[in-house]
Amino acid sequence: MTLIDAAAQSKTMAKAWGDLVDGYRRRELWWHLGWQDIKQRYRRSVLGPFWITIATGTTAVAMGGLYSKLFHLQLSVHLPYVTLGLIIWNLINASILEGAEVFVANEGLIKQLPTPLSVHVYRLVWRQMILFGHNIVIYLIIAIIYPKSWSWADLSVIPALGLIVLNCVWVSLCFGILATRYRDIGPLLFSVVQLLFFMTPIIWNDETLRQQGAGPWAKIVELNPLLHYLDIVRAPLLGAHQELRHWAVVTALTIVGWVMAAVAMRQYRARVAYWV
Repeated sequence: MTLIDAAAQSKTMAKAWGDLVDGYRRRELWWHLGWQDIKQRYRRSVLGPFWITIATGTTAVAMGGLYSKLFHLQLSVHLPYVTLGLIIWNLINASILEGAEVFVANEGLIKQLPTPLSVHVYRLVWRQMILFGHNIVIYLIIAIIYPKSWSWADLSVIPALGLIVLNCVWVSLCFGILATRYRDIGPLLFSVVQLLFFMTPIIWNDETLRQQGAGPWAKIVELNPLLHYLDIVRAPLLGAHQELRHWAVVTALTIVGWVMAAVAMRQYRARVAYWV
């Protein structure tokens, strides 16, 4: 068999799908590696990953208090809003920026350990979900201080988180492959994500923007896909009204994203080991 024939056989959807499935089946491996990443990062630290929780909580309290005064909003309403926004944003932000480095950072394992490429992405997303679990403690504390009424509709946060995880996987796959081939993609993404942070209703409220007569800016905000990702998780936890359009947009982007990830895996999965 020639190298051309071998390359052609590797560029099949079955191979790409097999990599994703086989990687998922090796849950014990990426679960263990994800936990080890957390332990290694905070080795000999008394509070461990709760340092991130403290940092996120401090930022949320500071920004929530400041912007509630600037926009004349009740602290009991705006503080949970900002807190959840930052927690969800940290998860999305990591899937983009760390996802772009996921294969480069695991160069040694990719070259020496014969595992599916998707294992490294699952490891990254699992690690971020662990950190998400630590950070959500902040919201639980705030929810105790400022209690709200709960309903069965709020359980929609469970499928919402499932959609977020699915999107984190395809985003990390796509940007990981792209940034491995073109190393300028990482710094470019960092600049874009910084801009998106200020253009996304995390520390400010899009409803307040409309009330203050922002005009075309309110429409521009609607074009930001991250608005919809934030809302499907944040609205149920805040007991706010959930809009179907947010779910429709996220579902559509999830399907489109996974199609792109499947194509990227089919075409370039075998080349990543040579690019890192």
